[in-house]
Amino acid sequence: MSEISYEIVEQLGVLSTSSSGWTKELNKISWNGRAAKYDLRDWAPEHAKMGKGVTLSKEELHVLRELLRQLG
Repeated sequence: MSEISYEIVEQLGVLSTSSSGWTKELNKISWNGRAAKYDLRDWAPEHAKMGKGVTLSKEELHVLRELLRQLG
């Protein structure tokens, strides 16, 4: 299995921080050199490690925004 590469293109915001220092963040990330997508996941301090997350296209992010508006 090949190693996955990533580059955080833009840090958009931190949703929360745990007592251990991990943060839940929304970022734009390029995975394996592809076009950047929106990504929501947990990160260790200094982005040394990452947890499981969700990667969304711009269109999916817009649909999610509308769904969240309906909940509000």
